[in-house]
Amino acid sequence: MADYSINRGIGRPVEFKGLRSQYLFIFAGGLLAVFIVFVVMYMIGINQWACIAFGVISASVLVYLTFMLNDKYGTYGLMKLSARRSHPRYIINRKAIPRLFTYKRKKNTL
Repeated sequence: MADYSINRGIGRPVEFKGLRSQYLFIFAGGLLAVFIVFVVMYMIGINQWACIAFGVISASVLVYLTFMLNDKYGTYGLMKLSARRSHPRYIINRKAIPRLFTYKRKKNTL
């Protein structure tokens, strides 16, 4: 049996064969989804070779894209990219300019 080491030091992200952190989950989830689609296609009655071709091609594309994203964005790059998309580009202020510089006085109620 092959011995694969998963090295995770203190404060370091999980890394397995070059894939880091969330890319491991994308990779594993994608392979699981490809397998489930393959089984469903086979049980429906689609040609066996078509199912095998679909499984091999889609798994190959998944592996390629996962490693490409890992190289392009790094460990936390996808999270930073999604956070950047959720922030507004600019803040809209609809108050008149003089109202921005005036202070409201508190009313003393006794």
